[in-house]
Amino acid sequence: MRDGEVVRLEDGRPREALVDELLRVASERPVAVGLDFAFSMPAWVFARTGFDAAPELWALAAGRGERWLAGPRWPFWRTRRPDDLPDEWRRTEREIAAAAPGRRPSSVFKLVGADQVGAGSVRGMALLPRLRGGGIAVWPFDDPVPGASVAVEIWPRLCYREPVAKSRPAARADYLARHHPALPESLRARAERSDDAFDALAAAAAMWAHRAALAALPPARDAVERLEGRIWAPPTTRAAPGG
Repeated sequence: MRDGEVVRLEDGRPREALVDELLRVASERPVAVGLDFAFSMPAWVFARTGFDAAPELWALAAGRGERWLAGPRWPFWRTRRPDDLPDEWRRTEREIAAAAPGRRPSSVFKLVGADQVGAGSVRGMALLPRLRGGGIAVWPFDDPVPGASVAVEIWPRLCYREPVAKSRPAARADYLARHHPALPESLRARAERSDDAFDALAAAAAMWAHRAALAALPPARDAVERLEGRIWAPPTTRAAPGG
C-alpha cells in the first residue's frame, strides 16, 4: 500500500526471497510489515530453556526448527495434543479469544488442520534476525523508533472489515467488489484466486487505515510480552468470524 492505494499484490515467493525483497524496499523508505505467523512461544518455554530473550529462540529455530517439525518433536504435535504440555497459548492469543469468544489464533505448537501455524511460525522465526539485521525493528521485542521500519505479527482475520468466509472464492470476490471497487483487475484476480493474497490485501488495507497507530506503537507492556510477543490488531476491530 502507498498513499492509500494497492500498488503491488504478489504471492508465491520463497521465504528467503521475500525477506530479500522486504529489506530492499525498507532500504528505500520506512515500511510497516505485517507477517502472519507467531513471533514467539509461551513464556514457559523460556523458563525451560533458560533463554532470556526471543532472539535466542529465533536462533534455535534457525538451527533446529526442521528437526522440531519432523516427527514432530515435543511440544509440537500433529495427531494428539500432548497431555504433559504445560500450556499451548501465549497471553496475546488468550486476549484475542476473550475479546471474540469462540475465535482464537492457533497454537504455535499445533501442526495439523487448515488453521495450523506451527510450521510457518518456526520457519518464520528463523528469518526474523535477518529483518532486524537489515534495520527493521521487530515489535514488541524491539522498542519502535518513530519514522523507522517495523515488522508486526498479524492475524489477518482481525483485519477483515466484516465477517467473510475467505476460503470460498465467491466470498472473496464479493468482499473485494464491495470494499475495493477501484482495485485494478489484475490485482483483483490474484486476490480472488488465492486466499493468501486475499489475506495480504485485507491486512495491508487495515494497516494503511491505522497507519497512525503503527507509527506510534507502544513498547512491550512487561517482561511477559517482551518474551511472548503480541499480535497487532487494528485498534477498532475485533476478530471476525469466518473460514
